[in-house]
Amino acid sequence: MLLENRLQTFIQLGRQLNALLPEQVQDLAQQARRQNAWFDEPNVQQALSNIASMLNESQLRTWLAAYNLENLQPRKVGVVMAGNIPLVGFHDLLTVLLSGNYLYAKLSSEDTFLPKWLVQQLITIEPEFKDFVLFVDLLKDVDAVIATGSDNTARYFEYYFAKKPHIIRRNRSSLAVLTGFESPEELAKLGSDIFQYYGLGCRNVSKLFVPEGYNPEPFFQALEPFKGVLDHHKYANNYDYNKSILLVNQTPHYDNGFLLLTENKQLVSPISVIHLETYSSQEDLKQKLKALEEKIQCIISALGWYQGSIPFGEAQCPTPSQYADNVDTLAFLSGLNSWA
Repeated sequence: MLLENRLQTFIQLGRQLNALLPEQVQDLAQQARRQNAWFDEPNVQQALSNIASMLNESQLRTWLAAYNLENLQPRKVGVVMAGNIPLVGFHDLLTVLLSGNYLYAKLSSEDTFLPKWLVQQLITIEPEFKDFVLFVDLLKDVDAVIATGSDNTARYFEYYFAKKPHIIRRNRSSLAVLTGFESPEELAKLGSDIFQYYGLGCRNVSKLFVPEGYNPEPFFQALEPFKGVLDHHKYANNYDYNKSILLVNQTPHYDNGFLLLTENKQLVSPISVIHLETYSSQEDLKQKLKALEEKIQCIISALGWYQGSIPFGEAQCPTPSQYADNVDTLAFLSGLNSWA
């Protein structure tokens, strides 16, 4: 299959996702939620919308122009997909198939329905893709591996796939940098980065860096529109549990009724909790972020003012060229021919 055919198939997929009717999304969400209670309709809709946006033709062509993907020898690429948010493994699927390789997908038990549905849409558009996608329980006889998991499973992956070209991803999380001068509108956008997918994604903000003496009241006021997260029983249970832990341990914290804010140097926070850390100067902030860089997925700031950050409200809307863990997946795949 020629690169142009593969590209056109994904472009058409994006158009079809954009054209889904509300009742179709509702049906998809109902079926996905049978496997994962976090996959409610708003989150499934968000995931599909983000993928459709990623499949914009102009954006895809600009992205692919930097790579030589013509006449590559197809390889069998095993992909271990996570299941923390709907279709979180889509970017790996996209890069493997666009580069002309065979996809051997090991799906998370938390998210099997949506990936299989999406692949069926691809096959309907371009039947040749039927020979390029295989869902497997074990990754055997593959030429290369892309795996996403926890720090513990990453060690296992690195041992098991040591002799094969691989990308192994570990735990990462995202943070926001505040100055204290953000507008209510900007802070409301930050709320999306915190609450989309109920905070389960590695691109969700789990920590705030704020200047010394920061007043969290404007932050909490701007988040009021998101209090509906408590309507989800699993989020509400997390909130009640984490609040009780903070109270029992007499840990100082802020509480707006659906989100807990507490000072903690750890990057990763539990669901319904945001960690807070202060900085005394720009240099102090820079040093603190430098120490965490191997654990950071992305940094978010108002209008993207902090160097290397993305604007509030865009954490869950990565472009094709924004690679997980900053590892260029497409360069890795296009270079497989150089391996013996």
